[in-house]
Amino acid sequence: MRDADRIRMHGRDRYARPARESKQERFSIRAGDVVRELGMSGRAPAVCSALKSREFLKQNNLELVEKSGPKSGQSTTVTYTYEFVDAKQPAKKRPDPWLRLRGALKNVFSELGGGEAYLRAERKDFDVAKGGK
Repeated sequence: MRDADRIRMHGRDRYARPARESKQERFSIRAGDVVRELGMSGRAPAVCSALKSREFLKQNNLELVEKSGPKSGQSTTVTYTYEFVDAKQPAKKRPDPWLRLRGALKNVFSELGGGEAYLRAERKDFDVAKGGK
C-alpha cells in the first residue's frame, strides 16, 4: 500500500469517521499527529499532501475550510480543519467579504448629493487648500 493511501485511510478511520459518528460539523487534523501515529518521521510533506488531496476530501465528503501553519504548508505544525458536506449537495459557497461591503456608503454619499458631487467638493477643497482656485 502506498504511503498516501495509508495516510488517507488513517485520516478517515482516526479522525473523519469518529467526528461524523459524534455528529460534529467540523474537525481538525494536525499533520504532526498523523506523522507520529503512523511512525512516518520526516514524511510531513507526504502527510500534508494526502490530507489536503481532492481524493481524501471526496472519499469522506469533506470541505477543507481552514489551513493553519507555516507558509510552506509542509510541516508537522500544519493543521487542517474540515467540515462535512452532504454527498447530495455541493459544497456551500461562502459570501465574498468584499461583496458584502458593496453599497456600504451609499446612504452617506446620498446625503452629500451623491458620490460624484462629494468627489467634486473634495477636489475643490483640496485645490483651495493648496492655494489654487
